Amino acid sequence: MVRGRLNDLKSKKEMTEEDIKNRYITPAIQNAGWSIEQMLFEHSFTDGRVIVRGNITTRGRRKRADYLLMHKKHLPIAIVEAKDNKQGVGAGMQQGISYAELLDVPFVYSSNGDAFVEHDRTTGKERALQLDEFPTEDELWTRYVNWKELSDKQEKLIEEPYYFQLGDKTPRYYQRVAINRTLDAVSQGQNRIMLVMATGTGKTYTAFQIIYRLWKAGLKKRILFLADRNILVDQTMTNDFKPFEKVMTKIENRKLDSSYEVFLGLYHQLAGEDGEEPFRQFKPDFFDLIVIDEAHRGSAKEESRWRRILEYFDGPNTTHIGLTATPKETKDTSNILYFGEPVYTYSLKQGIDDGFLAPYKVVRVGIDRDLEGYRPEKGKTDIYGNEIEDRDYNRKDFDKKMIIDGRTEIVAKRITEFLKKTDRFAKTIVFCTNIDHAERMRSALVNLNSDLYQENSKYIMRITGDNEEGKAQLDNFIDRALPYPTIVTTSKLLTTGVDAKTCKLIVLDTNIESMTEFKQIIGRGTRLDPEYGKEYFTILDFRNVSRLFADPEFDGDPVQIIEVPSGGEIPNPNDPEPNPGDELSPEGTEGNDNPDFPGGNDGRFGGGEGSGRASVYRVNDVTVQIVSERVQYYDKDGKLITENLIDYTKNNIRNEYADLATFLRSWKSADKKVAILEELVEQGVLLDALRDQYDHLKELDDFDLICHLAFDQPALTKSERANNVKKRGYIYQYKDVAREVLEILLDKYADEGINELDSTEILELQEFRKFGSPLKIVKAFGGKKGYNKAVKNLKEEIYIS
Repeated sequence: MVRGRLNDLKSKKEMTEEDIKNRYITPAIQNAGWSIEQMLFEHSFTDGRVIVRGNITTRGRRKRADYLLMHKKHLPIAIVEAKDNKQGVGAGMQQGISYAELLDVPFVYSSNGDAFVEHDRTTGKERALQLDEFPTEDELWTRYVNWKELSDKQEKLIEEPYYFQLGDKTPRYYQRVAINRTLDAVSQGQNRIMLVMATGTGKTYTAFQIIYRLWKAGLKKRILFLADRNILVDQTMTNDFKPFEKVMTKIENRKLDSSYEVFLGLYHQLAGEDGEEPFRQFKPDFFDLIVIDEAHRGSAKEESRWRRILEYFDGPNTTHIGLTATPKETKDTSNILYFGEPVYTYSLKQGIDDGFLAPYKVVRVGIDRDLEGYRPEKGKTDIYGNEIEDRDYNRKDFDKKMIIDGRTEIVAKRITEFLKKTDRFAKTIVFCTNIDHAERMRSALVNLNSDLYQENSKYIMRITGDNEEGKAQLDNFIDRALPYPTIVTTSKLLTTGVDAKTCKLIVLDTNIESMTEFKQIIGRGTRLDPEYGKEYFTILDFRNVSRLFADPEFDGDPVQIIEVPSGGEIPNPNDPEPNPGDELSPEGTEGNDNPDFPGGNDGRFGGGEGSGRASVYRVNDVTVQIVSERVQYYDKDGKLITENLIDYTKNNIRNEYADLATFLRSWKSADKKVAILEELVEQGVLLDALRDQYDHLKELDDFDLICHLAFDQPALTKSERANNVKKRGYIYQYKDVAREVLEILLDKYADEGINELDSTEILELQEFRKFGSPLKIVKAFGGKKGYNKAVKNLKEEIYIS
């Protein structure tokens, strides 16, 4: 009897984690009354971070819960992390808690098949449970309801499902958390709520699901969705809000029709002008829910006309929900003061880490005139005959006070060179200082890309607030299926709210001091679109704007920086906000963009009657050059590494394997070498990027590349290793079919590397068909066990020094 128990114990210790789950954990959960439909197995809730080195990309590991137990389709209530029986019963607890914090799940369990450990996040306490003591769904939900002190009405609201029809997308984990936290806050009577979600993470879709659930539950019957751009309203109605089409209307011409239930409108149209205030056509208690998109844009600014809308519709039963990627906190504007602390924040850094947002690399370009400044000789006149004021002009002056045509041309040339080396049809946004600068940049780009511009004049366009033809092409620019426009120049119009999913290149040739504006601009490129080859985007920075990445307020994590040694004046990130004239006007148009340009676009602006001096000078005889570039990388912790790609790779490998002996032990013990390589990818090591950049490394396999770079070992090429195996005669101990198969496998290694040998699927390739089916080939080795042993020995022979 005792011997039998020992044998059972031994067999359990030898089981894989999957065996433990199937034989012990899943049955224990089912015995507690949980149905298979309530159990999400191996639930991946992130996509895995996109890792970029050079032009090579790969995906990191997805975050994956072994079990996610659902109370309702939108309400996960417990996580169970499983481990094999060699580990302790609580070995999965820390991982489970970290997942539960992300997913907003109250109960966490860990098991190795012997028992459970429970962590109750509502109390912070843990307890041990036998396999037959796993809690029922009713028990966990009752504990949750009691903790929240929910009334029947509140419970009904929280359990209201989100909108879904067959074929629809479902909320990602962070959207679900944002939706549920908002409904929870509403159920608790909170009337001012703020959600902070990075650009590209689906704020509008999240807003739709919040509105739908509140509307469907009958708690909010008339809803107003406010935006600050006409295109945002149109996009919202056509896309995310389409299920509301029978009860939805767009407020136009300041006329309000009270027969609808869901209203979409622009701040400034409702606010009106000259005291008109069209919103007063409705009674103060007409709307019981107002959702404010881009809430940083002034809706919480006390002196704003738009604020009057919120103050008017602010009854005891009216809820205001603010959505923003960039909450604004200045001496004049405070989102938190109005809405309160965010009920949920999903940052750009988290979105990149989860693999839902595109990472980026930055090319910092230093221009000599920007770094050294420009001082005209005494008595010099500009192209219009104006005598230029004798003083130093620097980066802040260029294209505002001083136009240097050579500078515009060299920026356009660098943009063109980049696109020609990568993809000339990559969607590109060039952010300029003002409308005049955007027009001059458009013209310079046309001259450098005349071949494609001649084929289609929409290849390069200016899209600014004053240009109707350009604005009419905005939908085509953001349409993933249309190639034109390809390159657009702008100043303010494209900084926010434009869903340019396919944008691969953002050019910064404007001075930006506002962190809010910087985040919004970066957000134009953060949307992923792998189907169209968009897995990361590039920022060409000509004004040292990307220094803001280092600011604690910015939480992004660049994957690569290409930086030119800098000098000259570096703007202080603590400088005051830009002049209000640089901001977008309330009407959603750019006007003249800048108070220094009071009219016209030709650069000949007088300084006032009798001033005798121009406001803006323009010269075309000043030489401008770009200095050389050097590469810098950010490591997985977001710290800047100033080494080159080889040094960066070496350091990351050594972080994982302290010495050669440690690496060799791991390599030898790994049945599939790809597991080691996947671990290194998690550290940001992409060996193919090295081969792509350095020709002398192309013929080295992964093993030799690692040993050579990280541990200074002499390297052998794949062909040299294959020839050494043949010389030592290992394959000649086999006969006939078996020997020929091993010879082909060795040739495959010489061509493609060790990973090709790790699966029997290789036997289905054309080269092996002359021997018959894979089953017949394996029989030549005495069966699958004999084949696997022969391949294992072959791999060991390959790596004999």
